[in-house]
Amino acid sequence: MKDQEPGKPIGGHPTGDMLNAQLLAMLKGWSAYGYELAQQLNDAGFGNYNKGSIYRALRNMEATGLVSSTWDTTSSGPAKRVYSVTRAGTAFLDNWFSLLSWHSKMLNNFLNAGLSATRERSEKKRAE
Repeated sequence: MKDQEPGKPIGGHPTGDMLNAQLLAMLKGWSAYGYELAQQLNDAGFGNYNKGSIYRALRNMEATGLVSSTWDTTSSGPAKRVYSVTRAGTAFLDNWFSLLSWHSKMLNNFLNAGLSATRERSEKKRAE
């Protein structure tokens, strides 16, 4: 398999709840600016996001109570919003991980059942 090129998405950009979960996971345990989160997504192999998409997702999550923000005015230049995960955001993320774990188990069961059926057919053909 060819190595992943830096800045190129691994299979597209996460969107919707997948993007929200990724942003919440990045914010867990610390606070960050939207620009920092966009950079982390890029560094994680998801490619360069339109910064407007990141800020829109953060504003939507703030409106639904998954994140909160404050204005950082400590540095020179314009004030910047700093985002943090709320309790609701942590609960969303915990549920998201549980859902992914369940889907992973179901996919593994599906794949194992398919592999077993393929092996059985192959062994049956050899025996004939």
